[in-house]
Amino acid sequence: MSRVNKAVELLGAGQPIYYDTVTERGYEGGKAAAQTWADYLNYEMEHTAFDLTLLSAFMRGLVDGGPTKSGHRTPAVIVTLPTDATDETVMRANAWMVKQVLATGVHGILLCHVETAGAVRAFVEAARYPFHTIGVGEGLEVGRRGGGGQKQAAAIWGLDVGEYLRRAEPWPLNPDGELLLGLKIENVRALANAEETTKVPGVAFAEWGPGDMGMSMGYPDRHDEPYPEDMLAARSGVLAACKAANLAFLNQVYPHDVVERIEEGVRIGAGHAAREASEVGRQHTGRTMPW
Repeated sequence: MSRVNKAVELLGAGQPIYYDTVTERGYEGGKAAAQTWADYLNYEMEHTAFDLTLLSAFMRGLVDGGPTKSGHRTPAVIVTLPTDATDETVMRANAWMVKQVLATGVHGILLCHVETAGAVRAFVEAARYPFHTIGVGEGLEVGRRGGGGQKQAAAIWGLDVGEYLRRAEPWPLNPDGELLLGLKIENVRALANAEETTKVPGVAFAEWGPGDMGMSMGYPDRHDEPYPEDMLAARSGVLAACKAANLAFLNQVYPHDVVERIEEGVRIGAGHAAREASEVGRQHTGRTMPW
């Protein structure tokens, strides 16, 4: 395939994408997930053990269980990190998570509780090698990812090391990049800064995290619809910020509303009904790529 990352390929072609969440980890979990219906796999490490050995084994399992039905070597894998992006200092201190996760060969990272633009810049810079210069001096400083993890990651991607180093870049900042970096704008402090955080170069998508957003507004359990008016206003604010920054907006979708969501601007479909919704959505957008 011309693209390593199926999700990047589809978003670049104007197609919405849909994800599933990994439930079985380790090598056998990867083999089982290799034939997923989803366009990418969400590997959740925010609220589970930050176990890089299991993640590495999962990625090897994906390779051995592939290729995918679309012809890609593996499904794309996006990892959520356990650190919060409270501010630049916190993100700099936890940048080691970024480089160690990327060394396993995953295809992107979703950053949680993103409250400041400084934290986002630190995140993007931690994911970039210093010899890539797109965006440097235009909202970003030189990348801080170091050498040492590229050989393992390149093997997972099926590339030689030199080609991996060229393509391990955030898309769409670098049109040839294969990494998807995303933001969870999921509390009232994050919401207040959404216009600034979404404009940092190197980010591809964002979501409003209804469960945590609701908690920050005083609702213990409002992850799913129907939402009160203040939560709906928060969602609208994040969606507007994504549109202004040309980011893909992530939201739950269902078979009965996926077409409406796509027309509204949702480009990444999530939730327990995402598989069924994806069938409706893919037909609506004239999707031709298998699964």
